[in-house]
Amino acid sequence: MAKIRAAIRAAAPGATERTDYFQWPGYSYPGFDYDGMFVWFSFKKPHMRLHVRPPVIQEHRKELAGYATTKAIVSFPTGKAVPTTLVKKLVKASVRVMKDKRITGTKT
Repeated sequence: MAKIRAAIRAAAPGATERTDYFQWPGYSYPGFDYDGMFVWFSFKKPHMRLHVRPPVIQEHRKELAGYATTKAIVSFPTGKAVPTTLVKKLVKASVRVMKDKRITGTKT
């Protein structure tokens, strides 16, 4: 989890880390905010999960072919090294999507 957090910070310097975004009991994933949440991360055995804006998974489907994914989550097995270069790329894409959505006024 520390490697994922470090990769997020490197890809999005100046972002604020928060755990209060969702305000739902039992739902306090660490997330990062630039006037809008763009990435979260969590652990659900046996995976570390990176939560990004939904279009990001689809845009990077070829690079994510070896990982379990959902519409907005990529799962990295805990027994393998975290692909920090890929995490950084996904984080940057999620920031871009968040900013684009904010500018156009659409929701993800």
